[in-house]
Amino acid sequence: MTNDQLRKALGELNGERDAIFLFDNAQECRVDNAMLIPAEDDNLVKVSDGRHVFIIDATRVNWIRIG
Repeated sequence: MTNDQLRKALGELNGERDAIFLFDNAQECRVDNAMLIPAEDDNLVKVSDGRHVFIIDATRVNWIRIG
């Protein structure tokens, strides 16, 4: 998956839904009340729960559950 594809998939994260990510060779990462941070010059995909910023490596994402 590319950063653009991931950003498109996460587009509905507006702080009202949780997101669970599963990465290659890693445990699940849960982000409660997830918000997609708008694209910045660094071209990284970032998600926030309002307290922390999570940088998501699009090439290592196996699946995402949004709910």
